[in-house]
Amino acid sequence: METGIRLEDYEFELPAERIARHPTERRDGSRLLELERATGRIAHGQFREIGAHLRPGDLLVLNDSRVIPARLFAQRYPGGGRIEIFLVQEVEPRVWKALVRPGKKVQRGERLVVAPGEFEARVIDYAGRGERVMRFETGGRPWDEMLRRYGHTPLPPYILKARKLAHEAAEDTEEDRERYQTVYACAPGSVAAPTAGLHFTKELMADLADRGVQFAWVTLHVGPGTFQPLLEEHLRAGKLHEELYEVLPAEAEKVNAARREGRRVIPVGTTSVRVLESACDAEGRLRAGAGATELLIAPGFRFRLADALVTNFHLPHSSLLMLASAFGGRELVLRAYREAIEEGYRFYSYGDAMLIL
Repeated sequence: METGIRLEDYEFELPAERIARHPTERRDGSRLLELERATGRIAHGQFREIGAHLRPGDLLVLNDSRVIPARLFAQRYPGGGRIEIFLVQEVEPRVWKALVRPGKKVQRGERLVVAPGEFEARVIDYAGRGERVMRFETGGRPWDEMLRRYGHTPLPPYILKARKLAHEAAEDTEEDRERYQTVYACAPGSVAAPTAGLHFTKELMADLADRGVQFAWVTLHVGPGTFQPLLEEHLRAGKLHEELYEVLPAEAEKVNAARREGRRVIPVGTTSVRVLESACDAEGRLRAGAGATELLIAPGFRFRLADALVTNFHLPHSSLLMLASAFGGRELVLRAYREAIEEGYRFYSYGDAMLIL
């Protein structure tokens, strides 16, 4: 990794109207910007046409983590104000690390009531900046049932802010419950969506399979830090927030077989990249197993298991933009961003996509 990385090198101006407040009518109706690293060529199309850029034998690697309704609203007991609880990571059954807002007021031992007599939490410890460890009580009811009933879709703050500025309802909707989720999500645990996968439909995936494109699945449970701006402390430490991942043996073999046979491995999204590069051994083989990654990927990083990349358009100063810049080249990626803005592309989680070849 290069030294002397500056956050200001990952800055760009984005008009507010370019932030996608809602998904497109159809998932694969989003736009697709194709960026060719070798030539610098930029082309524009629709995501449903991505198969035209893929070859028989290409292996798409997708993150199958499922977003949980991680935002809860509670009252301090007795007689306190409203508290937002944002689940971050499960420590053990019904015990979670969570961000709380306003955080300074919430003390160890405090009782937070989501639904009286049904769904409550007790703060049992502090866990860093704005975080608490809390134990939930569900009145004997299943945890998943209570979370579905009272939890909200954890939309990124910039979507909620953009909706508020547009005088729209600032909370999640039924549409969000479906669309802030990939069609192949099956492993609950993420509190933010692996957004590059949001563009795929089952029909598109079937069409790609008919063309000879193959699929492999990994799991990385996305944390809320993924979409937050980088801090100088991340750069000094050379690592990010911790996220949990798993690679099953059959899926690792798909990736390793593609490498042996000279076929392209194409991760869908930065989360899939982080799994591949975190679980890769010194010989460039993907290892099966579960683990945790704090990997920060920046320009100068040597990619071992990515030949192309499907990704969205990311926040300034974010680790996601830095990863895309590491893969495509910072100047080239930022030039593509400028052209995307001029061409009216939609940005961020519900926005359009980019294919870096």
